[in-house]
Amino acid sequence: MVLYVVKWDIHPDKTDAYLQWLGNSIPRTLAIPGVVEFRGYRGAIGAPQIVATYEFADMAAWAAWYMTEDAQKVWTELHTLALNVAAELWNPSPTVPTPIRPGG
Repeated sequence: MVLYVVKWDIHPDKTDAYLQWLGNSIPRTLAIPGVVEFRGYRGAIGAPQIVATYEFADMAAWAAWYMTEDAQKVWTELHTLALNVAAELWNPSPTVPTPIRPGG
């Protein structure tokens, strides 16, 4: 699996617009073929920080997804509603290529 991690802070002057955008941005990114799983996280202490993760089967699936017009539009829109936007792309570790679960 390939993990695409996107982090940002909600712009304090654009919270309402951000919440409206969020309602359709997630379905738009998930409608593009290639996503295996999506998760969203918010700071546990109420901070306006967001982390979103997308999992893909491999790098080719991520690249095909990322290069679509719809994905590019979502990221462009995010930059107008958020601060400190950062993205990371992760490959599996060569020493731990598959999940290890407790008791397994």
